[in-house]
Amino acid sequence: MNAPAPGNPPLKVYWQPGCSSCLKAKEFLIGNDIEFDSVNVLEDANGFAELQALGVRLVPVVARGSDWANGAVFRDVARVAGFEWSGHDMLAPAEMMQRLKGILGGARRFTRQIPGGQLDTLLPGRPRTYRELAYHVFNIPEVFLNRVEHDAPYTYEALLSKLPPGMASHDDLLDYADGVMERLNSWWENGGAGTDFSQPGKVYYGEVSLHEVLERTCWHSGQHTRQLMLVLEKLGLDPDDPLRDEAFAGLPMPGKVWDNEMDWE
Repeated sequence: MNAPAPGNPPLKVYWQPGCSSCLKAKEFLIGNDIEFDSVNVLEDANGFAELQALGVRLVPVVARGSDWANGAVFRDVARVAGFEWSGHDMLAPAEMMQRLKGILGGARRFTRQIPGGQLDTLLPGRPRTYRELAYHVFNIPEVFLNRVEHDAPYTYEALLSKLPPGMASHDDLLDYADGVMERLNSWWENGGAGTDFSQPGKVYYGEVSLHEVLERTCWHSGQHTRQLMLVLEKLGLDPDDPLRDEAFAGLPMPGKVWDNEMDWE
């Protein structure tokens, strides 16, 4: 791996378990042979203090001294890390939408399978329940829709996916999932397909195109859907019609499902 130049501050990655963008940022640096110090902010008491000193309160963040980038934008991560990155080929928006529809359909099936008594079980090393994970999968495209339909602010807080009052049962979650999927289909069929995806994404994590925002919407929901399948497997249940590799083909999915440093247990 490429070590930092003498006298340079170490490169640090601030992350938390189960965070799809955190895992992807770490794998991106590892794949480019870049050494970094790994800071799990849920376990390292100094982690949040260091982030606050940078003026940020979110993860993933990749930083070298006072220079930092949101880990969701790889060209910015590469700049901070000190190497060139030429980008990657993206699927066309229509192909991305097909992937997203398949992913959300799978997520709905897997959500239905989680036993009611397990919905409030916490994920390992992360203060998020199975119920909140399922909600998050569908909240991600909802935040995207709010952006493209209403020009609503695309914020970090919006993607925290805090459960609304009253979402207490499987039926509540499934009704929400159905509503998001119906809205997504309606948007696409009634003008969404003609959207100029080269326009600025107008998101909190950096200067990206709307095409890149759609891609992240797809793989972000996809990664957490993979985690829903893992939840079922850990509960001793077989996922109903599990999603295979082809369901994610062409999307920049992380290599691991949960984390590269922590086992599920």
